[in-house]
Amino acid sequence: MKHFILASILAGAIALPAAAADYTIMAPAAPGGGWDQTARTMQTAMQQEKISDKVQVMNVPGAGGTIGIAQFASQQKGNPNALMVGGYVMVGAILTNNSPVTLKDVTPIARLTGEYEVIVVPAASEVKTMADLVEKLKADPGAVSWGGGSAGGTDHITAGLVAKAAGVDPTKVNYIAFSGGGEALAAILGGQVTAGISSYGEFEGQVKAGALRVLAISSDEKIEGIDAPTLKESGLDVVIQNWRMVAAAPGLSDEQKAAVTADIEKLAKSKTWQDNLKTKGWIDTYLSGPEFEEQLAKDITATEAILKDIGLVK
Repeated sequence: MKHFILASILAGAIALPAAAADYTIMAPAAPGGGWDQTARTMQTAMQQEKISDKVQVMNVPGAGGTIGIAQFASQQKGNPNALMVGGYVMVGAILTNNSPVTLKDVTPIARLTGEYEVIVVPAASEVKTMADLVEKLKADPGAVSWGGGSAGGTDHITAGLVAKAAGVDPTKVNYIAFSGGGEALAAILGGQVTAGISSYGEFEGQVKAGALRVLAISSDEKIEGIDAPTLKESGLDVVIQNWRMVAAAPGLSDEQKAAVTADIEKLAKSKTWQDNLKTKGWIDTYLSGPEFEEQLAKDITATEAILKDIGLVK
């Protein structure tokens, strides 16, 4: 009888589900920007959906995420509870900063979301349309200042591609990089730059409040709810999407990587996450496993070509 009771207890213990991991998510940028928003939305969804009991977010800003990724790779090796948000901006920043630490030094898990870029001006600006901005750009490229995220990131690449499409030397673009969305927004609203570039979600509140005007969006077709033409409709052959991803620490076992991937898949398919995508205007671009690793390699190669073209990488 004792043996039966002991066996039952052991069987029950074996049948218990594994305890949920307590995750720490690094946003390698200042508060207020897209990576910070992504990390905090992940935090909310993972806790609400009981994927994790406790999720913390930490910000390590600077140099397009290259300071954060270097810290993450060196300090979190083998830690299955450490996650880092990154994306297309980081791909460019690693190249332009000639960073010794790259995405090969962490464990990419999945691409999560995508957003198109918008070009905005303060509501009081004399620039009313994309044609007005292009006219100023052609007259004197250096007199048009563009405010956005890190050097070599999606915002910077967009400014270069717009200049190139307008027949202006992209290496003459006067781009001013800010380490976080909050800083960039303050500079744009304060008229410290001619125009601002970022994902629509970072400007949405000010656009709806009438403080900012959207000149164009970088999608291939008009986006419902955004009252602005595409860059293509404005006569500029430019389509670009900023995507965001999540990576785990380097040095994980196959089992640890599989467990993290399973948690991120639960997150991506959860109602809380999907509801947040709709609210924030983020596009679901979920991709994981070998397919994501293959796409990431292609994106890195393509980004290097673009950055060479606009003079940011030799």
